Formats: sequence, structure tokens, C-alpha cells
Amino acid sequence: MKIGILLLNKGRGSGGVAREHAEYLISQGHEVYFMHPQVGDGVQGAHNIDIQLHSPILPVHEYLPSAKGNQKAVSSMTYEEATAYLPDYEQALESIIEEADLIIGHHANLSGVATANVCRRHNKPYVLFLHGTGIEPRHHGLYQDEVWQLIEEAVMQANGIIVTTEYVRDELVRNLIDLPLQRFHIQPCGVNTTEFHPDNTAGIVEKYNLPEQYVICPGALTKLKGPQNVVEASKQYADLAPTIFIGDGDIREELEAQIEDRGRFLGFVSMEDKAKLINAATLLVAAPEKK
Repeated sequence: MKIGILLLNKGRGSGGVAREHAEYLISQGHEVYFMHPQVGDGVQGAHNIDIQLHSPILPVHEYLPSAKGNQKAVSSMTYEEATAYLPDYEQALESIIEEADLIIGHHANLSGVATANVCRRHNKPYVLFLHGTGIEPRHHGLYQDEVWQLIEEAVMQANGIIVTTEYVRDELVRNLIDLPLQRFHIQPCGVNTTEFHPDNTAGIVEKYNLPEQYVICPGALTKLKGPQNVVEASKQYADLAPTIFIGDGDIREELEAQIEDRGRFLGFVSMEDKAKLINAATLLVAAPEKK
């Protein structure tokens, strides 16, 4: 099959899932077109297509302060701002849609809308791979209603929906969009045992000047992800081990002020370092949003 994979941007967690998905499809003999802005080297063996945006502002799921104003969350855009990006993504899809057998759009976002628009025009099937970061903002009143209506229609009309967990399916998607269970395929994320194994820690403690014991909390530093709860909980165990955060987000400065001497924030690290930091940690923690 000839399969197109469209992302809103390069991404990190969900972007990694998309790249691994593309690599697997290629290994099974499929021809893959891999598309997002700033695609760079993309995926080895794929046709990598760089989406040219009309604006220097990159649409994202979560705004990161480190972007210095060069990004904007679609969930905070006006209808006019958001829809102005659709022709950029649709043009990339149009370049391959005639030969494609299937399009996989990642996220309940503009990438999903563009996928739906082009596939409907050409009567081609499409699947949406939905991740938490794209849909969570709507649970908190974000996305202008007109923008969300476009996203919801794209999700409802998809030939299938891929999610990684029952939680994403039931709590994030079906709580907002009434879809039957048979429309979903749960594809759990696997573990890269080459990177994630106890012996893969060489030099990491020294590189980041870490103690022998530490707690690690990876993920976006946004209230939706709940790192504020880990900061609060650290008061209960700080005498045993500090908490090390990897990732970035719009509440980093606030959290850094609150953590005091109970932990540190490393920001974004390479995927190689991330694996080693997790392997070397005494405990891996995550927290849901506080209700």
C-alpha cells in the first residue's frame, strides 16, 4: 500500500510514535509519504515532504516558552488564524493523494481537518491517530467553537480511529465525541528494549551531576499534564531523593520557584539522554491533573 502520514509538526512524544509507525510500515513493504513542517531528514526510507507554511509561526498543541514566540497553540487561535493554515497542509496532501491508498492523520487538530478535507474531495479513506495533547485542551474549554467543530467533524467521519490506550479512547475522545467502540483500534506503545534497559546508564549521572538516588518525572510542563502535583508531592519525600523533571512548558518558571531545593528542571534532553535518565532513576513518576 501507499500510505500518507500527516503531522501538525515534528512533535516529541506523539511525533516519535508517528516516526516509529512509519518505520514499521516501511519494514513491512509499504510505501510511506511522511509529511510535516520542517521535516528535515524525516524517516529513512520514506518520501519525506516538507510542508511550507504561509507564516513563520508554527502551529502546535502546547506552547513552549523556549520557542520565543515562534509557536502558537491551535487551541488558542481564532477561527481565521487556524483555518489560514489549512491550505498549507492540504497542498502537501494534494501532491500525493492520487497515488495514495490511505492517509493517516495525527491528532485532533488542523492536521486531522486537512486530512479529512483532502480525502473527502478525492474519495480516499483516512484514519486519525488521536493523542492526548491534541484533544485535552477541549476538556478545559479551549479551541474556539468554530475550530473545534471542524476537528469534531473530521474525527466523526474518519474510517477509523487509532489510540494508544483505553483512557485516551474513553476519557478523552468518547467523552467529547460520541463514537462507537468498533471505530477504534487500540495500539499500545511498545518499549524500545535497546534504549530502555537497566544497563543503559553510562555517564548520565555524571553528565547532569545527579545524586545516586533520584525521582524522575518526564513530560510537558503544563497544568494539563499535572507536574504541579509532583512538585507538591515532593515535599513528602524530598529527604529521601530529589525530583528531576525533563521537558518544558508554560508553567516551568512557576514550578521552579515552587520546587525550591527539592529538585531540578533539565528542560528538553535528547532521546538518548532521556532513556538513560529514566533507566538510572530510582523511581519514575507521573501525575494526573488535580481535580
